[in-house]
Amino acid sequence: MELLLLYYIVTNLLAFMSFFLDKRRAKSGEWRISERTLLILVWIGGAFGAYLAMRLFRHKTLKPMFRIGVPIAILVHAGITGWFIF
Repeated sequence: MELLLLYYIVTNLLAFMSFFLDKRRAKSGEWRISERTLLILVWIGGAFGAYLAMRLFRHKTLKPMFRIGVPIAILVHAGITGWFIF
């Protein structure tokens, strides 16, 4: 169980930082992190961190793939975690 918690902490921090960096790079016109990479981070477990970053930095909030996909990923991972716990 501790390993699962550690996994989610790491993936959520990684997703949060990736969204932050992508937003900062978007503002300065630098090379961006691909949407595909951001979505992979969401679906491997970083959905909550991505959602928090989307709200805090107002990044990717108008894109349907993120606006709808991230909350769905949160529900999926909540279900997976619940399954492991019970």
